[in-house]
Amino acid sequence: MLDIIFYSFVAIVFIQLFYYLVFLRTFAFLKPQPLPEQNIPVSVIVCAKNEEENLKQFLPSIIEQNYPNFQIVLINDASGDETLSVIEDFAEQHDCIKIVDVKNTEAFWANKKYALTLGIKAATHNHLLFIDADCKPVSKTWISEMTAAFQTDKSIVLGYGGYSKVKNSLLNKLIRFETVFTASQYFSYAKLGIPYMGVGRNLAYTKTLFFEANGFINHMNVRSGDDDLFVNQMATSKNTALCFSPESFTVSVPKKTLATWLKQKRRHISSAKYYKTSHQFLLGLFYLSQLLFWVVGSLLISSLYHWEIVTCLISLRILIQWIVIGKTAKKLNESDLVGLIPILEIFIILTQLVIFISNKISKPRTWK
Repeated sequence: MLDIIFYSFVAIVFIQLFYYLVFLRTFAFLKPQPLPEQNIPVSVIVCAKNEEENLKQFLPSIIEQNYPNFQIVLINDASGDETLSVIEDFAEQHDCIKIVDVKNTEAFWANKKYALTLGIKAATHNHLLFIDADCKPVSKTWISEMTAAFQTDKSIVLGYGGYSKVKNSLLNKLIRFETVFTASQYFSYAKLGIPYMGVGRNLAYTKTLFFEANGFINHMNVRSGDDDLFVNQMATSKNTALCFSPESFTVSVPKKTLATWLKQKRRHISSAKYYKTSHQFLLGLFYLSQLLFWVVGSLLISSLYHWEIVTCLISLRILIQWIVIGKTAKKLNESDLVGLIPILEIFIILTQLVIFISNKISKPRTWK
């Protein structure tokens, strides 16, 4: 039995090394290429539900963008606070703002995709740039950086949306590591010609592509996935571009408690089962090999069975991961996470396992 477990572990390690050295290294060692400014008209889409305070804090960073021709479409998604009043105050002061006030309907109750659809239809320009209400660009050239990636044949641009740092917080490091790890995957897969997701905190695509897909109709019944499911459906090796220059990043407010973060991740992960089968297989195999690497490796170490070989294999895999994810973290301005990568990975694996089980028992129903 230990022989079977040992050889299984060897296979697991090789699967992990394959993913890191073939897939994830693609983005880790990729350098951003400077692109000429497009200066194309852009509509920035912000969907807000009960976000009065975040809008007051972060909307000015969008309004103050150094870009010649952009519109801001502010969507009030049936908020119960003073979000609409805040939006109206900003609109009185800035002509670039267009308001879309969404009322709840029985058919689309608490459905962000319905609100986004109305906002996209109201947008004046063909090129759309999405950002969340609790999010801000890190520079005044965010729009310029993201729209520069809209070359002749590109209709989707994947960007990076990080989270602000909180000192002495393990939860904050866990949230940011999960974000870096996810970005490592979707950037790498897209670079290899198999794009499978993007994040709505920093994502761009054309209105033409949206209507070509008939909007979110294929997954309107799925509460989450306004970003990743749309990209999964419409992104191809030819129409998808990456934007990861430091000036193109956005930063969001991280969750302050484990419970609220888990609730958010349950909603995000619930959409993965609607990905294309090939994407589900690649992502599922990677996660399963991650889980088994630590479980089977720990079992063999505790039994001292071929412990020298097992120790070498564990060390090799951790070293490769450290190099690949470490370079990615530095590229995404998350260098402080590098020293904790193996520990944070174990936490993420356990968290994803808990979320997977929770989503099997009950489904998250609203986006907020």
